[in-house]
Amino acid sequence: MAMSSSLAVEAVMMALLLALAVVAAAAGQPTKTVNLTLHNLCPYPVWPLVTANAGVPSVPTDADGEPVGGRLDGNGSGLATLAFPLGPWLGRVVARTGCAPVDDGDGEDDAVVVGRCATGDAPPVTVAQVSVGGPEGRAAYSVSLVDGFNVAIVVTPHGFPEGHRCPTLGCAANLAAECPVGARGPRGGCGGASSSEAAAWFKARCPDTRTNATDVEATPQDCVAPGEIKVVFCPNPDSVAGHHASSLA
Repeated sequence: MAMSSSLAVEAVMMALLLALAVVAAAAGQPTKTVNLTLHNLCPYPVWPLVTANAGVPSVPTDADGEPVGGRLDGNGSGLATLAFPLGPWLGRVVARTGCAPVDDGDGEDDAVVVGRCATGDAPPVTVAQVSVGGPEGRAAYSVSLVDGFNVAIVVTPHGFPEGHRCPTLGCAANLAAECPVGARGPRGGCGGASSSEAAAWFKARCPDTRTNATDVEATPQDCVAPGEIKVVFCPNPDSVAGHHASSLA
């Protein structure tokens, strides 16, 4: 049930933008490369997973086109900058934790397959939803708590033209530490906003997130032509509020 609600949130947020982006691409509107930066400030490693929506190319990490799925070390040392494919792109970013790397057997030290993870494989999981490449470079993004919470995430665009509203949005609070006993996940995290009471609890602590299919952030966005979308795991607790005043570059 929670997963279908999360997909509904994505559909509400992305459907119009995707339709406009397809029209723009067909009309031959120019596109530019937009980077996706992932930065891990958590005191533990995370294994980020970037998943494109159906029919959209994956975000490559190297010349072989392998999607992101490696380890980002903690305390700020884990940093990766990728490039979105040209044209419309829609998808999601999650941070998995407590993952067990599995040697893929090819004899290379860095060649591993991520095995079972303590959090992030399934709800409860924090989901960053991102779309880029719309008409005139329009972008949209949100952090969804519909499927619950496992890692604090904020999304910040950079390099956008003056006069466009591209605020930092998301949840910088550690909701797992505050989570009511009955909502705690069996292996960590905090359960999804499956009831109005749970949704209200999430929203009160993180107003710049989405907690159901019709929810919007307290801070509006109107973001065009960012050069970078930065997703930060375990950000500074003041990072969201601190960027509200400066969201108009």
